[in-house]
Amino acid sequence: MKLKTLTLTAMIAALCAVGAMIKVPGGLGSMALDSAPAFLGAVFLPPVAAGTAAAIGHLISAMTGGSFLGPLHILIAVEMFIILWGFAKLHNAGRKYLKWIFAIIANGILAPLPFYWLNSPEFFFSMVPVLLLTTLLNVVIAAVVMPVFSRAFQRKEAH
Repeated sequence: MKLKTLTLTAMIAALCAVGAMIKVPGGLGSMALDSAPAFLGAVFLPPVAAGTAAAIGHLISAMTGGSFLGPLHILIAVEMFIILWGFAKLHNAGRKYLKWIFAIIANGILAPLPFYWLNSPEFFFSMVPVLLLTTLLNVVIAAVVMPVFSRAFQRKEAH
């Protein structure tokens, strides 16, 4: 990995850490705005780096939320990696709308699905509305800022 890519990945992970401090309260805990910067990272980071930044962002969010870092949070970090990897792949393929639909469905509905069986159906159904709302907030923030990022990086590459 090039030093530039590593540095940009670290910067996106740091922005994810800042977003992790902004919590959306829910019934079973709180979700955070930690994935918006990772979605933005898809503009200029390779898919693996964007996924790594998202996984780090989730782990920081779990730590700042008072959650212990057990195997369930490792599972969520892996899910975040996969979601951002897929999002970045769709972004790089020029799938303008599909990437956002994928992000909302994968992060807001599919990611908590293992908890239906690991915890309980009640846990899953009480978590999904808050997670879906938080996912929508993250996606809207990223969708508003992404065109500015895209133009800035296109201009920089042209020089």
